[in-house]
Amino acid sequence: QARFAEFGGGSVQAGGSLRLSCEASRDDLTRYCMAWFRQTPGKEREAVASIHPNGARAYYGDSVQGRFIISQDSAKNTLNLDVNNLKLEDSGMYYCARGPIIAQKCPSRAILYNLWGQGTQVTVSS
Repeated sequence: QARFAEFGGGSVQAGGSLRLSCEASRDDLTRYCMAWFRQTPGKEREAVASIHPNGARAYYGDSVQGRFIISQDSAKNTLNLDVNNLKLEDSGMYYCARGPIIAQKCPSRAILYNLWGQGTQVTVSS
């Protein structure tokens, strides 16, 4: 059973933008690493971005650096991902996940995250 509810995905042309959001709890956002992963058919889940508790520090995958922004909205208890200048290869199912801080960093391996959402689909077309 999915722990989080993601929304905001959709179909967009290359170069466009979306905001993905994940409904979480205050406990999730203040005590754990929260991350966005992306998965396409036949491939493993890829870490797109992650953020420290309380948004203290963020990490990005090389392919999205400079285009995606991860953030927390403490008033709404949501984890957000602004995806900008979308490329065809950004298409996929995007998942929100919760995991531990390891060595003062948010891990990038999906297996280290124990709570997940059901995903929201992003489709980028030319």
